[in-house]
Amino acid sequence: MLVNPTLDKLNTMRLTGMAKAYVEQEQMKDIEALTFEQRFGLLTDREMTERQNRRLVTRLRSAKLRQNACIEDIDLRYQRGLDKQLLPQLDSCQWIKDHHNVLLTGPTGIGKSYIACALAQSACRQGYKSLYQRLPRLFEELGIARGDGRYHKLLTTLSKTDLLVLDDFGLSKLTEEQCHDLLEVMEDRHGLKSTIVTSQLPVKNWHDAMLDPTLADAILDRLVHQAYKIPLSGESMRKERKA
Repeated sequence: MLVNPTLDKLNTMRLTGMAKAYVEQEQMKDIEALTFEQRFGLLTDREMTERQNRRLVTRLRSAKLRQNACIEDIDLRYQRGLDKQLLPQLDSCQWIKDHHNVLLTGPTGIGKSYIACALAQSACRQGYKSLYQRLPRLFEELGIARGDGRYHKLLTTLSKTDLLVLDDFGLSKLTEEQCHDLLEVMEDRHGLKSTIVTSQLPVKNWHDAMLDPTLADAILDRLVHQAYKIPLSGESMRKERKA
């Protein structure tokens, strides 16, 4: 059999993983020791791995994570109240399957955004679509979308995301319009998708961070119940790293 025509056909069919494995097999000295079924199994395994890797790269690119973070790199030596036993549980992504939320609170520099991005990366690795958004910027995008007719399309995009990370909640008091926007987002996701929210404010103060108390009740009802609450404390980790 001619190798080059076979490789051309594999690449034409976009079976690039299989093509690479085929070339590698042809260069192996003892390849004849393997049966046809064994060689073919290795080819298909390589193709599947290549496709999974490509999908992961696509999911990570689409997630637009603020930091290149992963669960394995979270510093557990730093005393900030992070439950070491909870991380493996969250890393399993069962909470995403159950459509629960994660609320990360604590002072600036304590690592909330990093942990949120690490959880989002873990979700991407396990096949879930994630998206990172700073909440103040998301409100700006929703306001612009409302003006140019893309509002419902943007809400639909957010509703289809398996894991939505909303960073920096409560930096300033939410206006009535922002409360309405956040309620629309949470209503579409409630009981169907999972959301991570980070904030410098304790969860008990979130209600006061919203101008409209009625909308605040509705938002928190959809966000706080069935959520993992992770309050962090301590000095800024940025200061520690500079020292």
